[in-house]
Amino acid sequence: METKTPILEMKGITKRFPNVVANDHVDLELYPGEVLALLGENGAGKSSLMNVLAGLYRADEGEIFIRGKRVEINSPRDAMLLGIGMVHQNFMLVDTMTVAENIIMGMSDLPFIPDMEDVSKRIRELSKQYNLQVDPLSYIWQLSVGEQQRVEILKLIYRGAEILILDEPTAVLTPRESKELSGVIHHMTQEGKSAIFITHKMEEVITFSDWVRVLHKGRLVTVKKTRETHPQELARLMVGRDVLFRLEKKARNFGDVALELKDVRALDDKGLPALKGITLNIRSGEILGIAGVAGNGQTQLVEVLTGLRKTTGGTIRIFDEEKANKSPLEIINTGVSHIPADRIARGIAGDMSVANNLVMKCYRKPPLVKKGVLHPSRILDLAHRMIDLFRIDTPTPQTHAKFLSGGNIQKTILARELDACRGLLIAAYPSRGLDVGATEFVRNQMIAQSQAGTAILLISEDLEELVTVADKIAVLFEGRIMGIVPSSEADTEKLGMLMTGVKV
Repeated sequence: METKTPILEMKGITKRFPNVVANDHVDLELYPGEVLALLGENGAGKSSLMNVLAGLYRADEGEIFIRGKRVEINSPRDAMLLGIGMVHQNFMLVDTMTVAENIIMGMSDLPFIPDMEDVSKRIRELSKQYNLQVDPLSYIWQLSVGEQQRVEILKLIYRGAEILILDEPTAVLTPRESKELSGVIHHMTQEGKSAIFITHKMEEVITFSDWVRVLHKGRLVTVKKTRETHPQELARLMVGRDVLFRLEKKARNFGDVALELKDVRALDDKGLPALKGITLNIRSGEILGIAGVAGNGQTQLVEVLTGLRKTTGGTIRIFDEEKANKSPLEIINTGVSHIPADRIARGIAGDMSVANNLVMKCYRKPPLVKKGVLHPSRILDLAHRMIDLFRIDTPTPQTHAKFLSGGNIQKTILARELDACRGLLIAAYPSRGLDVGATEFVRNQMIAQSQAGTAILLISEDLEELVTVADKIAVLFEGRIMGIVPSSEADTEKLGMLMTGVKV
């Protein structure tokens, strides 16, 4: 290890939850001006460890040192006072407030009535210094996802953070925004600030970091300098096996049209146009990818297809039957499965067991029910098979789903929806938050489903996923289709331009 003094040391950190040891005596060191990548498969304990550092959890055992001094971190406020701040994957911003108001919200060392002109001036100075251009007077709801991330980073810099924790920082960014973020982090480290980021993207590890630490089942298994390793080795250390980074995608003939949209229109929750005349179709056995920065109509598109939002115009035909504005149950009974973008709010019932979550789509039918009576033993048998097949890391099938890691919650949803699918799969960000091994598995499962004749609408912000999995890619921008290109002709630059509304 380096001879210089670490800015941060975590020693012997242990964090327990019911039936789970999330962190088992984990050590971590971070040096001034360096970036540490924290890797691990789903449920390895990465988020738990960072939540301890950020003051959201309290460790059951272990010590934390900042610049050689032992500290107690009992709240996010304690962490911030020590110069530690975290940018969560789901941003902690208030849509109806301005950038400036969000940045200073909760700060106790400001006057009762802050001088907002002075605050805005300081934000503009920091924006220019760190190339994080954003208007302090803009409302959050007016900003793109990439701009909102800039606000989160500015919020931490404004408050004096010297250690930044970034959780999946590029998950919702365009390729250009990801490149800009890399420049911002490089600028910050040149000033002596340090960063820890959690990611599942191997190329980001190589691009962003100086050091890599790999967790496996709550334990620290590897510490390496980034320049001394490579993506294949890191993937193997994360999941305990070789990850091929390739998909077996065979040529196939597509069948009849399974899903057809003509001039579909819908409003968002504010009553503003969200879908502005969407026309597309998917044939049986075909995978159509939808690319676009979050907030350009993807959510509303999924909701009108699954019966969760009313259309204001156009037609939706599923297996040649008009299904616009039908109920979710009627859509399900048509044979449609849905992997939702918000896995917590719409994907699971957290207070129900993993087993019960897995059978939500099939509990009305034999063999789980007979003469109106559910058979618990059959539910458990099915749950055991699905847990094994999809490698869901859960203490028992009876464990409440809310106690699983985010990645294992996603696997639970995937298992249920793929098992229940009867011809059309609506998949919104199915591999978001999954480790490389699970991502490889999910992508191969979707290809296998398509080869079995399933039509798949795949919504993703991961352009590499769309190019490798989809047969053609439609780019959505401000509720309109900017273009549809065969995946064999797509490239990152072309898709990135379309995603920002530029015709190419």
